[in-house]
Amino acid sequence: MKNWLHALALLWLPAAAVAQAAAAASIPAPQGSGVSPDTPITVRFDSPPTVGTSGLIRIHDADSGQLVDTLDLAIPASPNRRMTPAEVAADAAQQKPYQSTRIAGRDWHFRPVIARGNVARIYPHHGLLAYGKRYRVTVDAGVLQATPISWTFATRAAPPPAERTRLVVAADGSGDFATVQGAIDFVPDQPTQRITVFIRNGDYEEIVSLNGKSKLTLRGESRDKTIVHYANNSAFNPGGRARWAFSIVDGKDIQLSSFTINNTAIGQAEALMTRGERIVLSDMTLNGSGDALTTYGTLYVQDSKLTGHGDTILGYAAAFFLRTELVSIGPFSWTRTPAGQHGNVFVDCSFIASTAPLPWATPAETVAIPWAAASRPDPARPAAVFARLPRNNSATRTATNFPHAEMVLIDSRLQGISPEGWGPVEEAPGFDSSQVRFFEFNSRDLQGKPVDVSRRHKVSRQLTMDKDAALIADYRRPEFVLGGWKPVVVEEPSR
Repeated sequence: MKNWLHALALLWLPAAAVAQAAAAASIPAPQGSGVSPDTPITVRFDSPPTVGTSGLIRIHDADSGQLVDTLDLAIPASPNRRMTPAEVAADAAQQKPYQSTRIAGRDWHFRPVIARGNVARIYPHHGLLAYGKRYRVTVDAGVLQATPISWTFATRAAPPPAERTRLVVAADGSGDFATVQGAIDFVPDQPTQRITVFIRNGDYEEIVSLNGKSKLTLRGESRDKTIVHYANNSAFNPGGRARWAFSIVDGKDIQLSSFTINNTAIGQAEALMTRGERIVLSDMTLNGSGDALTTYGTLYVQDSKLTGHGDTILGYAAAFFLRTELVSIGPFSWTRTPAGQHGNVFVDCSFIASTAPLPWATPAETVAIPWAAASRPDPARPAAVFARLPRNNSATRTATNFPHAEMVLIDSRLQGISPEGWGPVEEAPGFDSSQVRFFEFNSRDLQGKPVDVSRRHKVSRQLTMDKDAALIADYRRPEFVLGGWKPVVVEEPSR
C-alpha cells in the first residue's frame, strides 16, 4: 500500500479489495507516514468512480478521536449562477449552504471531491490538517462507491526550517509541500531576502492566492509540464467573490516564471489577477476566458503567452509586455487606465485573432455562463480589435468609459485583426476622448509585411518615426511606462 502515498497520497485498490477493506472498516496496508498536511487525498479505482450527491467524508484525529473536518456531499459546491452582492446577501439570509473554504484571507466556493478518469481527489477544508498528527479518513457509502472506505495516515513531524529560502512543491509528495498554496501559506509575508518556490512538473488542481506577499519567486520546472489550474468564474464564485484561478493581492516584488495557469471555466474566468507593485511574469502561459488577465498596479510581462475569449486583458495597471503572444476571441483588451499613469504597452508582441469555436455556443457549456446562451443562442463572432471602450451597459455613465485609456503597440505582428483595429468607443454624453491614447507603430503581419492601417478607428493614432521618434523611444523603455521601475527578471541560481 505504499502506492497511495506516492502521487498525492495515492491509494490503489481493485474493486474487490476495496469492498473487502470496507467490510473490515480499514485499509489493509501499513499506515502511511511523512505526509505533508496540505496533500490532497487521492483514491484510484480500477474504473471511473462517480461522485455522489450525498454522504460524508470525515477526518478524525486518529489518536484523540476528535473530528477535524467534515465534507458533506449533499451541499452544492456553489449557486452556479451570476449573482449581485444583494442576491448573495439574500442567499446568506436564507442560510442557503454552499461548499466554502478559506484561502489567503478570502472565502471561496470549492469542490470537495473531483473525479478525473479512475482517480478521485478529496480536498479537505484548507489549512485544517497539522504536522505531527495521525488522521483517520472515512468515506461514506455512495460518495465514491457502493461501500464505505476508511484508512489512516500520519503527517510529517514538522514543517521545513523557517530560514529556508528555497522550497519545493511536488504533486507526488516528494517535496516540502504537495500544493502550491501550501508553500505560499508557509512563506512569511515580508521576508528579509527573496524566497523561491520551485514547482516540479505535475498537475495542481487548486485555487492559488498570494495575499500580502513580497520578495517571492514561483518557478515551474517546465512551462508546459507544470500546470496549475481550476474551474472558477463569476457564476461559481458570484457577487463579489473572486473568479480567478490564480491571484496576487497586495503583492510586491513577486515573480512568476516557467509554468502554466489555466482557468478551465468559461465566462468571466481569469487565469490570473494581479494587484500589486513590481509584479513580473516571465516564460508563462495563461489560459482563461473573458477577462483572462486582470491587472492593477505595475506589471512586467516577457516571453509569455495569453489566451482568452474576449476582453482578454482587463487592464487597470501600468503594464509593459515584451515578446509576448496574445490570442483572443474578440477584443484583446478593455483598457481601463486611470488618470495619471500609463496603461498597456506592447513591444515586439503578437496579436492573433482566434478561430476556435465560440466556447459559449454549445448547450452543454451554458451552465457556467447561462446569460450567454439565453441572450445569444447563435452569437456572432465579435470583432478582433486591440481595445474597446464600451459604456458598460449604461447610456449615461462616462467614468466607466475611462477617458485616459492607453494601449500602445510597437513593432507588433498581427493576424486576423479587424481593419478598424480599435473600438468601439461608445461616447456617452460628456465623454471626452481627446486623452485616449490608442497608439500603433510599425505593425506587420506574421510574415513581416506592413499591414493596411488606412481604416483604423478615428480615436487611434499611427505613430511615425518622422514625428514621434522620441515618443516611440520612450515607449520602448519599461521604466517610462512603469513609473521609473526598471524590472529585472530573477534567474534560478546555479545549484
